[in-house]
Amino acid sequence: MSLQFDAYVTACLFDADGEAVFALGDGQVCWEGGPRQAAHDGAVLTALRHPTAAGVITGGDDGRLVWSRPEGAETLAEAKGRWIESAAASPGASLVAFGAGREARILDLADPKFSRVFAHERSVADVALDARARRLAVATYGGAALWYARIADQQPVMLRWAGSHIGVAFSPDGKFLMSSMQENALHGWRLADARDMRMGGYPAKVRSLTFLNGGKMLATAGAPGVVIWPFAGADGPMGKQAMEIGFDETALVTRVAAEPDGTLLGVGLADGRVWACDVQTGRRADVRTETGAPITALALAGERVAWGDEEGGAGVADIPMDALT
Repeated sequence: MSLQFDAYVTACLFDADGEAVFALGDGQVCWEGGPRQAAHDGAVLTALRHPTAAGVITGGDDGRLVWSRPEGAETLAEAKGRWIESAAASPGASLVAFGAGREARILDLADPKFSRVFAHERSVADVALDARARRLAVATYGGAALWYARIADQQPVMLRWAGSHIGVAFSPDGKFLMSSMQENALHGWRLADARDMRMGGYPAKVRSLTFLNGGKMLATAGAPGVVIWPFAGADGPMGKQAMEIGFDETALVTRVAAEPDGTLLGVGLADGRVWACDVQTGRRADVRTETGAPITALALAGERVAWGDEEGGAGVADIPMDALT
């Protein structure tokens, strides 16, 4: 299925019913089946699946966090005068974290009275919750801050590394924290002892990363192929070499998507193409062969891939599994 929207595709994802949902630069949230919600007065800047119910949660440059479903939308939180550029949740847990200016905020979808606000010296670039929604990680200038999501009065554990950190993700087992940087590099920490992991050599910024294969692998964009880092064992990628799948000197990888426990990986390129692979075998299958605007959003669920690009082009397709066997 091919779709065309009138705005940049900020994010796409699959909702609890397995339907592809697209969040747009004009504030709309659109379902592949047709329903649309005008969620924001301005651009959608971040989107995620609702962790305990149907629909999606989005943050926008209107300072609102909104829960959208095909039948309607409601505001969950507001940060007047600030952009909500990052948000995070953990499946099955009721906490939602979001960044607003120099603050990371926590709300509880099961308790309207619950609220936590964690202040930082610099702007919050990204937020992440671990698998149990127990710890919050915040990417900011100079490193990452670790907080306990439900505790009000505390000082964060600072994982410091010089430079601007723009993205953050916990490994599924909670043993590692990964950060993408404004520089063309990743940085990571083993949380047991805060040991640093320097992971450079990228020709472009790493704007997308995803754990898969039960957390044993980390796939990243930012190179002419997908860079796969090994995370099995207590040391993760320390002292190990990454491998690269699908090297293509004509276009950089801009987005990667996977399910944490699966081995299928979706890949979006700077020239608009989309392909998939099985990371265990390295076999590839083309999903979208037409070239065009860079892929800006990508999602994978089961054997389906959804994508969007910076000119509003989008689509949903089944992965041709016979090509991977």
